[in-house]
Amino acid sequence: MRAIKTDILIIGAGPVGLFSVFEAGLLKLKCHLIDVLPQIGGQLTEIYPKKPIYDIPGYPSILASELVENLRKQIDPFKPTFTLGERAEKIEKLEDGSFRTTSSDGTVIESGVIAIAGGLGCFEPRKPSIPDLEKFEGKGVDYFVKDPATYTGHNVVIAGGGDSALDWTIELAHLGSHVTLIHRRTSFRGALDSVDKVMELVASGKVELITDASVVELNGTDRLESVGIEVPEGKVNRKADYFIPLFGLTPKLGPIADWGLVLDKSAIEVDPMDCSTNVKGIYAIGDINTYPGKLKLILCGFHEATMMCQSAFQYIYPEQKLSFKYTTVTGIDGFEA
Repeated sequence: MRAIKTDILIIGAGPVGLFSVFEAGLLKLKCHLIDVLPQIGGQLTEIYPKKPIYDIPGYPSILASELVENLRKQIDPFKPTFTLGERAEKIEKLEDGSFRTTSSDGTVIESGVIAIAGGLGCFEPRKPSIPDLEKFEGKGVDYFVKDPATYTGHNVVIAGGGDSALDWTIELAHLGSHVTLIHRRTSFRGALDSVDKVMELVASGKVELITDASVVELNGTDRLESVGIEVPEGKVNRKADYFIPLFGLTPKLGPIADWGLVLDKSAIEVDPMDCSTNVKGIYAIGDINTYPGKLKLILCGFHEATMMCQSAFQYIYPEQKLSFKYTTVTGIDGFEA
């Protein structure tokens, strides 16, 4: 497999990782981002997309999903590349001081430096306690929706009551999937607008909704064929080509713990001057790092990204003098490569 080459590999495509692309772009540094989640935005997208955020400068209030979209637009001129739905698994430091990173799916990325912007760590799905669940993983059981078109025309059972479950029920129903939504309660935790849209789909017969229920059984030979659902009256079965349990995510440090970095519990110790770690050329920014006086705020992560990029430039190009420029003077066009 041919390696992806970039100046900065950013591990984590949450808000701090995304803003790093902008700051790197001002220095004409190219970025590639890798994230275990199938879309950008980190926990802002996956856990609370409709949650208002009040401490972003210039925005009295902004929805988490809108902030992610604005960051995406802001970095578009610098043409970042992405590897999504894969986890950074192994890091090797090469003789010239650069790095080779291999993902969980075997993708190889070579970079001048690495910036870990993993938030609270690698997010792993909360798995329901169902017999034979692992047996059907990749054979009908999915924890993330990577390509919605995969489910078109198929029988899909979604379990959950939050924003992800509601949003994917709406999306897949519109794409022509035969969707059954299972929820343990009668009320939902997601946005009211999404609840209303799901109820409209139920009323029109495009979605089957079963509440006060849980999936307790998976059936099939080579792959998933049906699920058993426990309801107050007993148990019912539904055909299922796919079962997507969406019960949220659990943050774990994952392979980062094996990369030789100095850790304080589940955070990476860094120099607050530039967020460098004990391994030269590797930085950690955002919620995943720690130093005296650390505040876990998106605002602080943006500042850390700025300092990191300045230091990363000097690491990659030690012989070049870094000339600081204001975007108010040059505009963005003056920085684009």
